[in-house]
Amino acid sequence: MPQAPGRRPGDPAPGRRFGRFTGTDALAVVLYVLLPLAAILLPLDRLAWLRANPLAGSYLLNLAVYGVVFIVAAIAARAYFARDVRILGTRPWFTLGILPLLLIAMLVVTAILVALSGGIQVSQNQESIEGLARGVPWWLTAPLLVVLGPFVEEFIFRHLMIGKLSLYVNKWFCYALSVVLFASLHLLSSDAFTLQALAPYVGLGGVLVFAYAWTGNNLAFSVSLHALKNLLSVVLLYTLDLSSLQP
Repeated sequence: MPQAPGRRPGDPAPGRRFGRFTGTDALAVVLYVLLPLAAILLPLDRLAWLRANPLAGSYLLNLAVYGVVFIVAAIAARAYFARDVRILGTRPWFTLGILPLLLIAMLVVTAILVALSGGIQVSQNQESIEGLARGVPWWLTAPLLVVLGPFVEEFIFRHLMIGKLSLYVNKWFCYALSVVLFASLHLLSSDAFTLQALAPYVGLGGVLVFAYAWTGNNLAFSVSLHALKNLLSVVLLYTLDLSSLQP
């Protein structure tokens, strides 16, 4: 059977923006949920090295979890991601120009939501990231926060939860679900699950959903925007004394 013009081997079928869920998709989600639980349940605190180096141990655990899920997610989304990169490549100046504008919009939306919620409340997730910055060099945290994390989270919360789930349910429900779960899962380990702690992640998730949908469900674009935001965070973490900025 001849291929459609411009279609390459491995591309999704023509005429359909997304295929159905696959076994590899499911495996990535299962690993994303179960690996952190396994890390919590395993008696790792008995290891003398981890007790002596808690920050390094936390970093290595996160690197292992996100590294494994990243490999599976990359395999599952390789055709979609490669195609989306080619689409962005047809208008590179537009892509490079709109990314910083959306980053600014993300910061503004987040600031507004934080103000409306009653002010800043640093979540345990943010405290953990800042702790890593104090004990782990930037060239180790950057790959985790700028490469692995954005790809894994955009794959699950945008590509699967919107791109594929919208084949079965209303897309607006998918948008809302993506924002709510994305924000909530960043606070699962927090003792203070409050609107103030949730607000920054709602702002981040909302703009990422908008960017993903606005670009025609382009996974490469939402990953790039998420990575850019995290890159800014890494730069700030390693150049500013954030403890002096906390209330």
